[in-house]
Amino acid sequence: MQLQVEENGIVTLTAEGEELIKDSPMYNEGLRPTRKDEHNWTAYNFSSLWIGMCICLPSYALAAGLISLGMNWWQAVGTIFLGNLIVLIPILLNAHAGTKYGIPYPVYARLWFGSRGAHIPSMARGIIGAGWFGINCWFAAGALDTLLVAMSGWENVAGHLGISFAIMWGLNVWIAYSGPNAIRKMEFWAAPTLIVMSVALLVWALTSAGGWGPMLSAPSKLTTTVEFMKVFFPALTGAIAFWATLALNIPDFGRYAKSQKAQIIGQSFSMPTTMGLFSFIGVAVASATVVIFGEAIWDPAAILAKFSPFVIFLGTLGIILATVTTNVAANVIAPARAVENLMPKKLTYRTGVLITGLVALLMQPWYILENFGNYIFVWLGTYGALLGPIDGIAIADYWFVRKRRIHLSELYQLDGRYSYRGGFNQKAIYALLIGIIVPVVCKNISPLTFVWDGAWIFGLILSMFFYTWFMNNDGSLVSHTEYKSVTKHIGEKTST
Repeated sequence: MQLQVEENGIVTLTAEGEELIKDSPMYNEGLRPTRKDEHNWTAYNFSSLWIGMCICLPSYALAAGLISLGMNWWQAVGTIFLGNLIVLIPILLNAHAGTKYGIPYPVYARLWFGSRGAHIPSMARGIIGAGWFGINCWFAAGALDTLLVAMSGWENVAGHLGISFAIMWGLNVWIAYSGPNAIRKMEFWAAPTLIVMSVALLVWALTSAGGWGPMLSAPSKLTTTVEFMKVFFPALTGAIAFWATLALNIPDFGRYAKSQKAQIIGQSFSMPTTMGLFSFIGVAVASATVVIFGEAIWDPAAILAKFSPFVIFLGTLGIILATVTTNVAANVIAPARAVENLMPKKLTYRTGVLITGLVALLMQPWYILENFGNYIFVWLGTYGALLGPIDGIAIADYWFVRKRRIHLSELYQLDGRYSYRGGFNQKAIYALLIGIIVPVVCKNISPLTFVWDGAWIFGLILSMFFYTWFMNNDGSLVSHTEYKSVTKHIGEKTST
C-alpha cells in the first residue's frame, strides 16, 4: 500500500497514511508531518528568520568578548565567521530531512535513537535551549534595568535587577505561548528593523571614535602563535557551538519550506553573512569603547548607561526586539517540542513553553554571564561537546545509513521499525558515548587537550564514523525497492 506521496522532493502522507497513525500515542497536531499546503516558507522567510536570530545580545557578547580575551578585530571576526561556515554544513544537511519529510526534530530523532530513545537527543537540545532562553532574558533585563535607573529612582528599589528579569522573562514566555506559527510574521518585520538599528550603532561608534583607524587599530595581545592557538580553538568551538543547537532542531523550521532550494538559499545567504557583519559591529563597538571610554565594554546595557534617557529608551526597545525574535525562534520551539514528545496525547506545545520558562530559571543565567570565561569555556564549550556527537549521528543516519529513504508512517508507530529494541537504538547510544567520552578523556591529557578544545568537531566525526559502522545493514533500513512500493511519485522524478 502506498502510504506516502513524493512530489518535487517533498514527501507527505496519503489519506491512508494519516488514518493509520492518527490514533497513535506518538502522534499529535504539533508532531505530525506537515501537509502540502503547509510547505509555504520562502527563501526570504528563512533569511529573515536567521537575521532575527543572529542579531541578538549573545552574538554581540561573543564577538566583543573575543576582544577582551586578547584578539584584534580581524582575528575575532574571522574566528566567528569560520565557525559559522562550519556549522552551516550540518544545518543544511539536517534541514534537508525536515523539508523532505515535514517532520519536527523530536520525530526526526526517532530515526536514530528509537521511539523512546529519541528523548535523549531531544531533551539534551531542549535543556540547552532553555538555558539560552534564560541568557537572552537576562541580557534584556540588564537593558531594561538601565533604562529604568536612568529615567527614575529605580536604583533605590530593592532587587530592581531581579524585578527587571522577571518582567522580561514573563514577556518572553507570554509571546512564545502564542505559538510557533507567529514566528514567520514577526521575523518578517523584525529583520529589517534590527538591521537598521545595528547600522546606527556602528555609525555612532565610527563617529565617536574618530574613524576606522582609532577604532580598529588596537593590536592583538596574543603575540605568539602558541598564545593565539590557546584562545583560538576554544573560541572556534564556542562559535560553532553557538548555533550547534539549531543545527539539530532546524527540521522544526525546514519542515515548512516550499522546496529544498528555498531553505538552502535562504539559510546559506543569511546566516554566515549576518553573523559575520553583526560580529564586526560588536567588535567595532567594543574597540570604540576603548577609544571613547578607556576600556572595552562588551555588555550592551553598560554602554547604554552612558547615554541620554531617550537614547537608552530606543536602545532598550531594540534589545527587547532582538531578545524576543531570538528567544521565540531559537530557544523555545525545541524544548517545547521535546516536552510535547514525552507524552504527545497529554502534553501540548504551550505546556512545553511554560516548562521551558521554569527550566530557564533553574539554569541560573546570571552565573553563566558572570564573566566571559563562563560564557565561552564553560557554557558554549561544554554543551558543544555534547551536541557535536548528536549532530554526527543525525547526519550519518539520514545521509549515509538510510540514504534519505524513510518510511514516514512508521515513525509514529510504537512497534514500527524505528522502535528497535524496547524503543532504544543501542547502536546510537554507543556512538554517542564514544563521541563524548574521547574528548573528555583528552581534556586531562596534556598533548591531547586540543581534542577537547575542538570537542564539537572531533565528537561529530567520531560519532558519525562509529554510527555508520554500527548501523551497516541494520534491519530498520528501507531499501530502494521498498521505498518505491510505499511511495507514490508525482511530478519530477524523485532523488532518494
